[in-house]
Amino acid sequence: MNYAKSIRRRINLYGCLLLFVATLVIACNHPNLINSCGQAYDSNLDYFPVKATINYAQGFDVEYHKAYKVVTVKSPWRDANRDFKYVLVQCGAPVPENFRETQVITVPVDSVVSLSTTHLPHFTKLGLLDKLLGVRDFKQVNTPEVVERIKAGKITEVGSNNNTNIEQILELNPALITTYAVGNTQTDSYPQLLDAGLKVAINAEYMENSPLGRSEWIKFTALFFNQEEKAEKVFNQVASKYEEIAEKTQLVNNRPTVFVGFNFQGTWFMPAGDSYVAKYLNDAGANYLWSDDNTSGSLPLSFEVVLERAANADYWLNFSQSWQSLQDLLNEDQRYTAFQAVKTGNLYNNDAQLNEYQGNDYWESGISNPDIVLSDLIKIFHPQILPKHQLVYYRKLT
Repeated sequence: MNYAKSIRRRINLYGCLLLFVATLVIACNHPNLINSCGQAYDSNLDYFPVKATINYAQGFDVEYHKAYKVVTVKSPWRDANRDFKYVLVQCGAPVPENFRETQVITVPVDSVVSLSTTHLPHFTKLGLLDKLLGVRDFKQVNTPEVVERIKAGKITEVGSNNNTNIEQILELNPALITTYAVGNTQTDSYPQLLDAGLKVAINAEYMENSPLGRSEWIKFTALFFNQEEKAEKVFNQVASKYEEIAEKTQLVNNRPTVFVGFNFQGTWFMPAGDSYVAKYLNDAGANYLWSDDNTSGSLPLSFEVVLERAANADYWLNFSQSWQSLQDLLNEDQRYTAFQAVKTGNLYNNDAQLNEYQGNDYWESGISNPDIVLSDLIKIFHPQILPKHQLVYYRKLT
C-alpha cells in the first residue's frame, strides 16, 4: 500500500514538473506574456510571434525583427515633410545600432501619460488602465473607467500644448507619453518633452481619411505594450461590425442629400470628398453633396457657396455644439432659415454624449467605435434598416 502511494506521489511530482516545463516553453514562445526584464536574452528567439497587420490605417506601419520592432508614423500632420520612427526593443535585449537614443523605447511599456483623450479608450479596451499615470485635462475625459481612476486619485492632470506641466510629468516619470502634433512649434509640446529626456510617441490618427483607419490606431498603442494579439481581436470585432452594417445600405434606392458643418467667423469648413466624414455618410446610405471632391481634410467655403448647393438638402449634420435648440441656431444667423433642412427640422448633431464640462465623447470613444457612429447615421437616414438601434452619439436638434 505504501509502495503504491509512493508510486502515485512520484507520478504526480513528474506531472507537475512536466506542467512547469510546458509553462516555461509557452512563455518563451509567447513573449507577450513575459512582462519583466528577468528573462535571459536569447538571440534565436522571436520575441514577437503575434504581429500586427495594418489593413485600413495609412499613417503608420511596423517592421518586425526578432527582439525589436521599428514603428514609423508616416504622416504626423498635414503637409508634414518628415516622419517619426520608434525602435521598440524587448526588455533585456540589446539596442540595435544606428538609431538615435530618443527613438529607442523599451517594451513592454509599464507606465504612460496620454495627452489626447482619443487614446484613452485604447487603454480600456487593451486592459492597460493600471499603466495610465496622467492625462491632459480632467474636464475633457469621458471614458468611465478613466473617470473612476481620476476620482480615486490614481491619475494626474498634466495639461497640454503650451500648458503642459513638464516638471509634473518628470515627477511621474512615465516610460512613455502618447500625444499628437499639428506641426506648429508654438503649440506642439513634444519637442519640449523630448528635450526633457522623456519618451514621446506621436499618434496621428486624426490624419486618416476613413473611420476604420482612425479606429485601427489602437494597434499603434498596442505595439508599445506588446498587446498585438489583444488589439487584433478588439479591432477585428469593430471592423466586422462596421462592414456588416455598411453592407445593409449598399442597395438602398433613396439616398438623402446631406451637408455638414456651420459658418464660423465667415468661413464654412466643409469636409472634403475623400475625408472620413464623407466615408461615414456614404457608408450610411446618404448622398453627401461634396462627395465629388477628391481631396481630404476640409474645404474653406463661403456661406453663399454652401447655400447655393445645399439649400434643398434633406439633412444638416455636425454643426455648432453650442446650439442646444433650433432657436440657438436662428439666433446665430437668420440666413440659416433659407436651408430646407431647417424648415423640415432634419437637424442632427454629434453631441449627445457630453459630460458636465461639455467634453464631447464623440471625439473620444466615437473614434474607437465607428460601428456605433455608423449605426447612428443609418438610424437617421434609413431608420427601417436598424429599427432597434437607439442613437448614441447623435441627437436631433429640437
